[in-house]
Amino acid sequence: MRAMVLDRPGTPLHEVARPLPMPGPGQVRLRVRACGVCRTDLHVVDGELAPLGRPVVPGHQIVGVVEATGEATGRLAPGQRVGVPWLGWTCGACRFCRSGRENLCAESRFTGYHLDGGFAEQAVADERFCFELPDGYPDLQAAPLLCAGLIGYRSLAMAGEARTLGLYGFGAAAHIVAQLAVYQGRRVFAFTRAGDREAQDFARSLGAEWTGESGALPPEPLEAAILFAPLGELVPLALRSVERGGTVVCAGIHMSDIPAFPYRLLWEERVVRSVANLTRKDGEEFLALAPRAKVRTEVESFPLSEANEALARLRAGRIRGAAVLAVA
Repeated sequence: MRAMVLDRPGTPLHEVARPLPMPGPGQVRLRVRACGVCRTDLHVVDGELAPLGRPVVPGHQIVGVVEATGEATGRLAPGQRVGVPWLGWTCGACRFCRSGRENLCAESRFTGYHLDGGFAEQAVADERFCFELPDGYPDLQAAPLLCAGLIGYRSLAMAGEARTLGLYGFGAAAHIVAQLAVYQGRRVFAFTRAGDREAQDFARSLGAEWTGESGALPPEPLEAAILFAPLGELVPLALRSVERGGTVVCAGIHMSDIPAFPYRLLWEERVVRSVANLTRKDGEEFLALAPRAKVRTEVESFPLSEANEALARLRAGRIRGAAVLAVA
């Protein structure tokens, strides 16, 4: 099979021919049809997540068809289309796993990081962490649901019942969250890079009632804000924009350092919180909700061999919606 491999952070991926991976107990092997390209992939490739000291196949928004199953499987069958997210394995025994917080398991392993991912023609995954995908989403359009959608959904839940919602960074996740928020009757305010009129037009097309640059104040105080851009300097700006008792949710797995800011921005019971990974419950809930909310994903597709170009375009902020590798 062909695979795009990262030998060490800070270097381009390169294409290699690898033997077909064999599924072990509890695992399935998938023929990959599509794989989303996510900012977390950039964090792996650029070394912003701790390097593992070995080659890795990135990619954790995998849409594939089951080709083979290992021992002790039975939920999935050959020919079935499934999706594989970032969370690829947990211990199932720690206090976090036992209390419905498997996203915080200290032993967890992540697809495209600890486990080889979907920038390849074949991938192996734990059957327990594969999701059945809703009908109505072709492979390319289904891929962003598996991280941009899932992390966005968890972030939206962390924002509570906020009726006025700011979204900082209008990329893959925000373009899905905006649709969910509008479906739920929330009012969306979108913040983009300075001068990014295309992203602002895109946000308005998906229901945002106001758009502006990230340093601007919205026309009224917000009840919550979600930060998808991995820039720590946005935290004080978002705190400045939220109402008393408001919440600022940091949705990324990596963010640059948050600069010092005056306590008055946090006072009056404002809250800053992070989102870590996802749970399988998040996946089941979101994948059931997305068709009801008529969520559509806008994608730019690239062949597997152009994974580096997709990453470069994402790094430069030149992707409208989500980038996806068309593998099969």
